[in-house]
Amino acid sequence: MEALAALSPLAAKPLRIVLPGGSGQVGQVLASHFQEQGHHVTVLTRGPYTAPWQTVHWDGLTAGPWTEYLEGIDVCINLSGRSINCRHTAANRRAIYESRIQSTQLIGSVIGGLANPPKVWMNASAATLYKRTLDARGIDLPLDENSAVEESAIAGAEPWSNRRSFTARVVRDWETAFFATDTPRTRKVSLRSAVVLSPASGTAFAVLSNLVRAGLGGTQGNGRQFVSWIHEADYARAVDFLVAHEELDGPFNFAAPSSLPNREFMAALRYAWDVPNGLPAPSLAIGLGAILMRTEPELVLQSCRAVPSRLLQAGFKFDFPDWHEAAEDLVHKWKNRV
Repeated sequence: MEALAALSPLAAKPLRIVLPGGSGQVGQVLASHFQEQGHHVTVLTRGPYTAPWQTVHWDGLTAGPWTEYLEGIDVCINLSGRSINCRHTAANRRAIYESRIQSTQLIGSVIGGLANPPKVWMNASAATLYKRTLDARGIDLPLDENSAVEESAIAGAEPWSNRRSFTARVVRDWETAFFATDTPRTRKVSLRSAVVLSPASGTAFAVLSNLVRAGLGGTQGNGRQFVSWIHEADYARAVDFLVAHEELDGPFNFAAPSSLPNREFMAALRYAWDVPNGLPAPSLAIGLGAILMRTEPELVLQSCRAVPSRLLQAGFKFDFPDWHEAAEDLVHKWKNRV
């Protein structure tokens, strides 16, 4: 907190922070981080749970007593939305879409009507909204905040109807809903996140690590698809950075500077676990495995080479810019979990 205090009057004291939808992986990371810094944390959740921070019930659809907790706070970070780690049936696509759009519009409506609204509102987003671009060799070009966004709208169709381009569509509409809300006294920041890697059960890191330790952690698909990632510590530190820098707003890519092809990503993870080899998983095997695991193959096979240009230009320094070092740190923390 001392480093924050040196940057901004906003961060020179314990902050009041509310995390709508903060009961998931990223919410747990941020809540723990802020709690350790001495800030007052409130998580808005559909199912209150036992935690060292305050939890308050909300349904993400309607205003209620929870709105009182947004009055006069310093930071609101909306993380609401049904998990994309599921089979993308029409019903699930609709739930994924509506849970993000509706909760964002609701929070914006509430903030716009407060006498003393939050100083900054950050909204979750994802780096998958960019249009994939290849060079002459067929290699992904880096995508920063100024890169073209995937255009996937079909006139007259429901926004969740196009399965192939659904992920980009939901993120694009999510951000549109966020920035369209009228909150003139609240700074807005969109967090276009890559995969957040945490040494905790049920996370992407846990799934990949289990594959590696079972001897199944080889190249996935053709191995050329880029993996954009960010260490949980850098995710939390980047949020701190944006809270402190009151002159910064708009979209920011939350991704380490060194996205890399899946082949290299998995090799570094095997090295960190001291597992020399891993069986490769062709695209067909990924598709079959996804059915058994009730998830979507594109979560592994989709290529994304996001780079954090705006964070770097603003002076943010990553503790884990390189995947090899990040993987070794995460494995060490996994092995030493209490």
